[in-house]
Order: sequence, then C-alpha cells, then structure tokens
Amino acid sequence: MENRFSLKRRSLLTLTGIAAAAGLTGGCDGVGSFFGRMFAMPPRDTNYFTENKKFYVVNYSDSPFNVSRDLRQDEWRLAVKGEVKKPLSLGWRELLNRENFEQISTLMCIDTLPGGDSLGNARWRGISLKKLLREAEVDEETTRDIVFRGADAYDDSIPLARAMQDDVMLAFLMNGEKLPKEHGFPLRLLVPGLYGIKNVKWIIEIEAYAGDYRGYWQRKGWTDDATIKTFSRIDSPGHYQTLRGPEQRFRGIAFGGPNSISKVEISLDAARTWDSCEIETPMSPYSWVIWNYTWHPHKRGKYQVAVRAVDSKGQPQIAELIRPQPAGSSGLHTIIADVESL
Repeated sequence: MENRFSLKRRSLLTLTGIAAAAGLTGGCDGVGSFFGRMFAMPPRDTNYFTENKKFYVVNYSDSPFNVSRDLRQDEWRLAVKGEVKKPLSLGWRELLNRENFEQISTLMCIDTLPGGDSLGNARWRGISLKKLLREAEVDEETTRDIVFRGADAYDDSIPLARAMQDDVMLAFLMNGEKLPKEHGFPLRLLVPGLYGIKNVKWIIEIEAYAGDYRGYWQRKGWTDDATIKTFSRIDSPGHYQTLRGPEQRFRGIAFGGPNSISKVEISLDAARTWDSCEIETPMSPYSWVIWNYTWHPHKRGKYQVAVRAVDSKGQPQIAELIRPQPAGSSGLHTIIADVESL
C-alpha cells in the first residue's frame, strides 16, 4: 500500500510528538528533560531534489507481485480500453518514441504524519495522459472516471476532468534515469496535488469508465478525493538537539499539494507568536519549497518550535491534529530546541 508505514516508522514518528510534549516539561523538572533526550532526533538534510535511492517507497496492495521477477521490459504492454472508440496497445519502445515532457513534482504518501518523511521531490519525464486519451478517442459524454490498473493487482481512478488536465503524466523517467522498479517501472501515474494512493505504479491498463469507480483503498474506506493537505516540516535543527552560539538557523520544507506555497511562519514560543521565514524560489508550482529562518536566542533554555504554511490561495495549514485515515493527516510539526549556551 502506498500509505502503509512499517510499525517501526509509525512508532518513531508518533513518539516524536510524544517526545516534544515531554520536552516541554524539561525546563521544570528532570523527568521531562530525560524523556525529551530519549526521543531526540538528528537534523535532516534539506535538498530540493530527492535522490532516487532515498525516495520513499511504500508498496500498494497485498498481492504476491514481485517487482524484480514479474515485470519484463520486452513483455510489458499498456492497454487503453473502455469508453473509447480506438482502443490502444503500446509496448515499451512505442512508449519511448512518443512525444514526452518533463515536470518537477512532489509525491506524498497519505499516511504521512506531521514531521513525517514519506514524501519526495523529483524531476519526472513521461507522456501526456490527456493526449493518449484523445488519441484513443475517449467518449467524454459517457466517461466519468479513468481507471488505472497495476501489475501488482492494485487499482485506482481519477475523474475524467482531472485526467484531461495538462499536468497529468504517465512517467517513465525519474531524475534523468529509467524509472526504478520500486517506483513503478516501466510506467507510473503522476497527478500533482493528489496523495500517492492515486499515483498508480506498474501500470498495465487504463480504462475509460462510465461510472464512479472505487479503487483498492476506497473499497476499504479511504478517501476518493485524495487532495494533499498543506504540510510543513522542520528539518534542522533536529528535535531536542543541543544548540550553542548566538545565531541559529532553522530550515525545512513546505508543500501545498495542489497549490504552491505563499508563506511559511515559525513560532519559538509554543505557537503564541509567529515570524515569517524566507522561501527559496521553487523550480515548479507542483513541488515543495525550502524555507529558512535565522534566530538569535536571548537566553538559554528549551523552546517549543512550530512551523506552519499558507498556500497560494491564502488557505492556512490545518493546525488540528487529525489521523491519516481516511483523508490524510493534519497538524503542525513541533520540536524542542535546547539552547545550552549563547
């Protein structure tokens, strides 16, 4: 499943939030300080592009599909069927010879918790889904959804109206390399602004469907809309990291899902007051942004630091802590900054 964490990762991210709460008592007693340091986290590197080998991987379904064994480039074919006048069948070479385009987009797992790491940004190249459907002469009067089926028996859909937008890609390259097997080789869907559950991997079939199609996880009660909620994260310093010196630099990412980011703010007093951060200019409206903030602490001690973002439509990040199921989590990422000396 695109949105299933291992127990270890889920526990670690959950405990990070517990540790932040525990750290708040650190200025009052030794117990809070002890628990805070128990769950301390190192800083993360903040890069605009995510290397393929570091890009998050979460498999979709419960089928016995084996990425290395069950997909061969010379045998793979893509079928386009359903409510179309001209069904298509394409092989790998035919796919590569088609007109293609490049796009920088961020992918995000629906199970990502505040401060989580199941998202990545990459440079993708592929073909236009819109052009493929038009070539197949999709019946736009009868078709409601476009269904994608993967070699792993996973399936999901997006509305025809979304499928016919110019930014929807069937990707075969990732960061200048042939799409890695674990990321959907030979072909995966890329729909900017929608959680990973909609971005089907290992595609072998596309169907123009006359009804309201319920995909693998929708049949289990998860969202069919899957619009990514605005997300922001503090990458450095790490939670409960000891800070020394009169100047400290905070750095992280923010992502607006279907919208770009217009503002990122940071709080150093448990979300009572907020300061604006600097945003590095992104290379794409479909990608995350990197933000920076320089801080000059006035005294030693522990500070509860939070970050929040506002998208380009003026919609603020949801502060309420909501679990991932059924439509994605929300909440502000918070860490404890421990200033030991100035």
